[in-house]
Amino acid sequence: MSPSFPLQGKTAAVTGAASGIGFASAKAMADAGARVVLIDRDAAALEKACAAIGHHALPLVLDLLDPAQCNSLLERALALVGQLDIFHANAGLYLGGDLLGTTPQAIDRMLNLNVNVVMKNVHNVLPHMVGRRTGDILVTSSLAAHYPTPWEPVYASSKWAIDCFVQTVRRQMFKHGIRVGSVSPGPVVTGLLADWPAEKLAEARASGSLIEAAEVAQVLLFMLTRPRGMTIRDVVLMPTNFDL
Repeated sequence: MSPSFPLQGKTAAVTGAASGIGFASAKAMADAGARVVLIDRDAAALEKACAAIGHHALPLVLDLLDPAQCNSLLERALALVGQLDIFHANAGLYLGGDLLGTTPQAIDRMLNLNVNVVMKNVHNVLPHMVGRRTGDILVTSSLAAHYPTPWEPVYASSKWAIDCFVQTVRRQMFKHGIRVGSVSPGPVVTGLLADWPAEKLAEARASGSLIEAAEVAQVLLFMLTRPRGMTIRDVVLMPTNFDL
């Protein structure tokens, strides 16, 4: 393994990979030498993302909210790369504002993608990794998983649930040689911030309280490149100027 390409020979899959943290994660892993399957439902955006990364990037168009497509993730990823060493469950939705201002349909959609799909994707890929007795599972969580953020009760609840899922599955999987960890960033410059309350977004921008997706990706790469006997189980990162 070359120090310049610490993931050389590895394969990875990233959900929600056409933009934001998912794209940054896929690019960081590809730049480190891995072959990466980028998974997203937006075919046009996925094509652009893969072109931007280069020949180490392979597109896989999936709508994870469609149960049949969701269940095909591992099979279709293996058809592209043969084996899976790293899985980054990143796809998610944001829903902020007052609880009374949202709808049951919006709540269902967000919880389905942020919680159910993550659990199903991890359930899908784990038997493959257990059989090989090695693998890394990374999950994009949020600073909201660690604080009852008052302007996003549904979103924060989804991330609290996923944080619990990561920590419990990690305890089940380490005996199989599989590491499970999450990254919990504060506000990141991605499309999800479009749903932030306008006054909160303006305040964050004015105070320099946002971080870049590429900065999150560097943390993910750090987690992946530790010796196999070390698990970074959760990293909380935030802009220095941002504090709840």
